[in-house]
Amino acid sequence: MTAAIAAIGEQAVLDGFRLAGVGVFAGSTTEDFLRAWTALPAGTTVVILTPASAHALESVAADPRSPLTVVLPS
Repeated sequence: MTAAIAAIGEQAVLDGFRLAGVGVFAGSTTEDFLRAWTALPAGTTVVILTPASAHALESVAADPRSPLTVVLPS
């Protein structure tokens, strides 16, 4: 099953999103977040980011072909 909504960030922050059917890609480093971004399934339309992952993914998420991103408040 491909999730149309995904979340990238720290596991402790994103745990609850799995219950809503969000595809969670957990990590703790810039490299983890970049790897998660490239692993997003085709058809992902919205990506929820933690503040740390948003900072790490700022340049790639700005691409107009990228999915819509939403940053959780800190």
